[in-house]
Amino acid sequence: MAELIKVHLAYAETAEHQHYQSLQVVAGMTLYEALAKAEWLIKFPQLAIWCEQVVQLETPNAKRWHVGIYAQKQPLSYVLQPLDRIEVYRSLSADPMSQRKNKSTQKIKYNQ
Repeated sequence: MAELIKVHLAYAETAEHQHYQSLQVVAGMTLYEALAKAEWLIKFPQLAIWCEQVVQLETPNAKRWHVGIYAQKQPLSYVLQPLDRIEVYRSLSADPMSQRKNKSTQKIKYNQ
């Protein structure tokens, strides 16, 4: 019988709507296979489209890479380890640094 390991999946679809799931997988399963087993490629069609486009890439070099393990971008061929946290990232609507600058500027205007 194949060894089973537990992994966790997390996706903040929006600031208000997050998805979490724990999953038992066979040792040696890849990140891509786990997304498919959890049915996240059905539940999130945009993720499935993105995965199809990058499934052959071994180095996550794109700025808009959408998956990782514990905040580290990983290729879809990454072999899962026990208790890994698979994270699906959404594209940011604005650059976080620009947002912080804008907030700082607004505070200065209010204080004058």
